[in-house]
Amino acid sequence: MHKVRGIERYLGYGDLPETDPETGHRLEPGQARQQRRTAILGEAHEVFEAETRGEAQARLAAFNEKWQALEPKAVRNFNWGIKRCLVFYDFASSLHRLIHSTNLIERFFREFRAKADEIGSFPNEGSCLTLFYLVMVREHAKHHRLDFAKTS
Repeated sequence: MHKVRGIERYLGYGDLPETDPETGHRLEPGQARQQRRTAILGEAHEVFEAETRGEAQARLAAFNEKWQALEPKAVRNFNWGIKRCLVFYDFASSLHRLIHSTNLIERFFREFRAKADEIGSFPNEGSCLTLFYLVMVREHAKHHRLDFAKTS
C-alpha cells in the first residue's frame, strides 16, 4: 500500500480529459483529477494482486505503457525499487498474504516498543532478547489462532 499511495505525491494531472469516456458527460477539473487518481492507483494496486511474478510483471508493463506519457513522475516513482517489492513471489503462494506487506512487521515492532516502554530499561541484553522472544511467540500464537479458525 505504501508503494501505491506514494504515487499520489507525483501525480501531475496533465492532459486531463474534459469528458467522461464512459458517459460522455462534461467533467469538472476536480472530477477529472479524481478519476485519474482512482484509475492509476487501482491499476498500480492490481500489480500486487497478481497470482504469479510473471503476471505481476505483465501488469506492471501494461501499467507503464498506459501511464508513462500521462504521468511520467508517478510512473518513475512507482517503478523505483519495484523489484524489491515483488520478492514475496519467491515464496510459496500460501505465504503471500502474510509477507507482501510490512504491516505484520510494523505491528510486531509496535508491540515490542509498547512492552519495552512498560519495562523502562533492561538490566542487560539478555533481558531485552527475552522480551523480544516472548513478544514474537505471542504474535505467532495470535496468527496461528487466526489461521486455525479459518480452516476449522
